[in-house]
Amino acid sequence: MQPLHYEDHTKHVYSLIETVTQAADPARALANHWPSTLDNMGKCYMVGAGKASLEMALKLQEICGSRLLGGAVAVVPDRLSRLNEPPKGIEVFPASHPLPDERNLLASRAIASIARKAGKVDTLIALISGGGSSHLMLPAGELTFEDLRSITALLQRAGAPIQALNTVRKHCEVLKGGGLLRLAYPAQLWAFILSDVVGDALNVIASGPTSPDPTTYADALKVLDYYNLRDAVPAVTGHLEAGERGEIQETLKPGDPILTNVHNLLIGNNRLVLEAARKHAKHSGWHVIGFEFGVEGEARLEGLSLAMRVHSLLDRPDRPLCYLMGGETSVTVHGEGRGGRNQELALAAAIHLDGLEKVALAAFATDGVDGPTDAAGAIVTGETCARARTLGMDAQEYLNNNDSYTFFDRLGSSIRTGPTGTNVNDVTIALIY
Repeated sequence: MQPLHYEDHTKHVYSLIETVTQAADPARALANHWPSTLDNMGKCYMVGAGKASLEMALKLQEICGSRLLGGAVAVVPDRLSRLNEPPKGIEVFPASHPLPDERNLLASRAIASIARKAGKVDTLIALISGGGSSHLMLPAGELTFEDLRSITALLQRAGAPIQALNTVRKHCEVLKGGGLLRLAYPAQLWAFILSDVVGDALNVIASGPTSPDPTTYADALKVLDYYNLRDAVPAVTGHLEAGERGEIQETLKPGDPILTNVHNLLIGNNRLVLEAARKHAKHSGWHVIGFEFGVEGEARLEGLSLAMRVHSLLDRPDRPLCYLMGGETSVTVHGEGRGGRNQELALAAAIHLDGLEKVALAAFATDGVDGPTDAAGAIVTGETCARARTLGMDAQEYLNNNDSYTFFDRLGSSIRTGPTGTNVNDVTIALIY
């Protein structure tokens, strides 16, 4: 076993990132969870949405062969551009994330069309992963694409957690909140789901296109009220108020008879990749003294909390130490800068690690895209703020302006993996040498 030196902390971080990404490989997860029941199925159709949909679609083509009659899949554009040739027999649509654009609307219409095409004797296979909420964007009633894009952007900027955001989206769109299952009925539907949601609630992942939804129009209005957005997009508010009055059908509810036609299979989540990281770290010589999953809350506060935990571990005699944390934080935007939740967490941590020796911390998104940036996250040490000061940069000012991306880009401390083709929340690693 090689000794672990602080000077190699970047190499150690990227080794753990590679372990996490491999553990979250969606094609492998689909193959490992493929039920023998489906080996005898007849003809089938495919739909997919989310950041892992392309990898799962390619694997499904391999599994099903000529039994696959066709399909429609919304995918991450960068992943699609890396293919030598597009998949055969299915339509593949590049789609935007986190904010939808017109491409998402085109993809959603095609997915809805395939769902309607599947008949009583057919099987529809749905490949669902994180990012699917943005990809499955089909306005309900008289709502427009711009209405949905506006309310989504406002809720994200306000720091609304995914559960609150999806409560609104499920009541404004056709495919969410069990809507895909409704369109596919009476076909048999099998959904293979890669979770990007803390707690793995199926009704929250991609806004639950194949799952019953316990929330109501009234709940969606409460979300708008909580974030003072009831008057922000009048068309959305009007639609939700009509639903509350009973003038528009509710989302699919628990106990609905059509749920007997769906099989929802969870094939991967954040806890799985954290366990892989823990095993890799232990094998590499680290004493893994913390293993925390399901972390939510404000990114900068979680960064502060983890930095304080590092302080508390400095006197332990059993170094080197590794602390692992998984989940998905959020950012309440007050400034005008650029960044994502992982970069903001790392920046907040760097401020409180300032001056410490032989410590490193990394936070990254498993999908390779942290917020609306091309970075997955960032690596910080006790030297990060000092390096910034030599460039005339004040870390606290960048944090106050929500400008973590610019801060780490200038320092060369960003984590860049490109879109990974999977999405199982975020991972944070603290290393004490």
